Amino acid sequence: MGILSNLTEEIKNAMRAKDSLKLEALRAVKSAVILEQTASGGGGDLSEEQEIKLVQKLVKQRKDSASIFREQNRVDLAEPEEAQANVIAAFLPEQLSEEKVTAIIQEIISQTGAAGMKDMGKVMGMASKQMAGKADGKTISTIVKQQLSS
Repeated sequence: MGILSNLTEEIKNAMRAKDSLKLEALRAVKSAVILEQTASGGGGDLSEEQEIKLVQKLVKQRKDSASIFREQNRVDLAEPEEAQANVIAAFLPEQLSEEKVTAIIQEIISQTGAAGMKDMGKVMGMASKQMAGKADGKTISTIVKQQLSS
């Protein structure tokens, strides 16, 4: 386990500190990892790429839940979801700034010779692969659209 190598230790620390919010988030990560490892076709240990995708998925789920709760004026439910998302996001590699993402996308566009929105799939495929775990897919998509439409 790459990025999740110290997950068990983090769970122990959260137990010692009696930090129930962090403990709940970390247990959710451990549960997802175990489910992924034991899923049919899962060959035991997860690759670092699989771990990153799994953690991103968990963060996205919590952020989506929090935004739904906020839309329904349920701040009492939204805040714990956002806090858990922050705890889980700590396992992700450092995220790229929008400026760096824009620079990388501009480089990909020049390499592929993408001319318009018809080439978005090609650019998105390369960008997503190159920045996996380092940038949010939504951010990448928005910047690619901006670059290709200008």
